[in-house]
Amino acid sequence: MSARGIDFLDQWIANNVPRTMKADVLLVDELTHKLIADAKALGIKRAEIDEEVDSLYRTILNAIEHPLPDFPK
Repeated sequence: MSARGIDFLDQWIANNVPRTMKADVLLVDELTHKLIADAKALGIKRAEIDEEVDSLYRTILNAIEHPLPDFPK
């Protein structure tokens, strides 16, 4: 289990998945590729993220369709 992988994924989604967009196949595919490239740039292997979720594609799609509310800081 990789805490680093899931922490990266959670933070990446919060910073890169707009809350006011509609999901489409191309957008989710682009975001998935960007996530993998950003992780690689930080030295995080895809396997560290994949072991935490069933599918990166479905995880990003879910984040678009069901955004979490912003919490006051």
